[in-house]
Amino acid sequence: MIKFLKLALIPAALMMSGCSLLPQNQPHTYRAADILDSLALSNSQVIIVLPDEKVRARTNVSAWEKEGKWWVKKFNTMPAVIGRNGFAAAGEKREGDGRTPSGIFALKRAFGYAPWTATGLRYRQATEDDFWVDDPVSGQYNQWVRGAPQADSFEVLRRDDKLYSYAIVIEYNTQQVIPGYGSAIFMHVWRGKDASTAGCVALSARNIRKIMKWLDLSKQPVIILGDEQI
Repeated sequence: MIKFLKLALIPAALMMSGCSLLPQNQPHTYRAADILDSLALSNSQVIIVLPDEKVRARTNVSAWEKEGKWWVKKFNTMPAVIGRNGFAAAGEKREGDGRTPSGIFALKRAFGYAPWTATGLRYRQATEDDFWVDDPVSGQYNQWVRGAPQADSFEVLRRDDKLYSYAIVIEYNTQQVIPGYGSAIFMHVWRGKDASTAGCVALSARNIRKIMKWLDLSKQPVIILGDEQI
């Protein structure tokens, strides 16, 4: 396991604002330590999603946990894919742009097709009556809705494929919802290692299950999306 000493702290309010806290002009091999050193004391589980330098929609995902004064890498780095147009700069994500938002966001909720699955997050089963609204004009924008949505556009959470069989909600634009700034940003099962998303982060089913089982709400987990350019 890889360990990094935690050296510096910042207020949680700044962290949750979604602004860039990532180090500037640092080589990839040094980013994880610098990023982890910038987190708040209360956050002891972190997922870091950094882009592949050659393919816009590919990423590398690592999972970290604070054990005493050390940050410990919990799993081998995992391949993943993001939006077809890569990362949006911090604050520039918009509905339908095919980009994944950049910043730091909480991980609190998970869902899937099974009545129950192993996770330390709040879990909810997705049924045929569950939807996520992506219509910016709707008063239900970027919300999970049970029953017919009051919207012209929405996602079916119990899909006919496996993509949402295991999923984690990335709390982007969910607290103070801004219409049109992007919705339904999840970590979920990928179609394949070369298939980009509309803005989510997607991994293999095996790796999503591994992450879901590891995440613990009491440790205030967060996900960091983007690189030093955001």
